[in-house]
Amino acid sequence: MKQDQKNYIARNKKASFDYYILSTYEAGIALFGTEIKSIRQGRVNLKDSYCEFKDGELFVRGMHISPYEQGNIFNRDPLRLKKLLMHKREIMTLFGKTKQDGLTLIPLSLYFSGSRVKVELGLCRGKKNYDKRDSIAKKEANREMEMRLKAQNQ
Repeated sequence: MKQDQKNYIARNKKASFDYYILSTYEAGIALFGTEIKSIRQGRVNLKDSYCEFKDGELFVRGMHISPYEQGNIFNRDPLRLKKLLMHKREIMTLFGKTKQDGLTLIPLSLYFSGSRVKVELGLCRGKKNYDKRDSIAKKEANREMEMRLKAQNQ
C-alpha cells in the first residue's frame, strides 16, 4: 500500500510567530476547477486567513487564491469563503474548544495529498507581545551560536 505524500503548496509562517499551536487537524477543502489550477501554480496566500463556524459548518476566511490566467468567466472571487470538509463530530469538538477556551483555528499549510488538496489547521492560542519578543531573541541566539560553530569549524 502506497502512503500519501504531502506536497506542500503554501505555509503560513506567520502563524507560528503570532500563536501557540496546541494541536493540528487535517481537513479537505471544497474548491472550483480554476482555483485548483491556480493552486497547482502555487498562487495562494494563507497569511491573514482564519477559520469560522457558520450553521454547523467550517469555513476559511481570508485565504487568497489568485485568479487563474486562462480562467476568464469561470474565475471566482479570490477571497470568497471556502468550505472545509471534516466530520461533523470533529467540527463540533473544534467549535466547543474555540468557544469555551478562547482558542482559534488557523490554516497552517495547504498541500496535495494524492490528487486532493488538504488544509492543515492549527488550534491556536494567541501570543502576547512579550512572548513574540522572546521567540525573536531565541531565534537570534540560535543563529549566532550556529555562526560561531561554523566559524570555529573552518
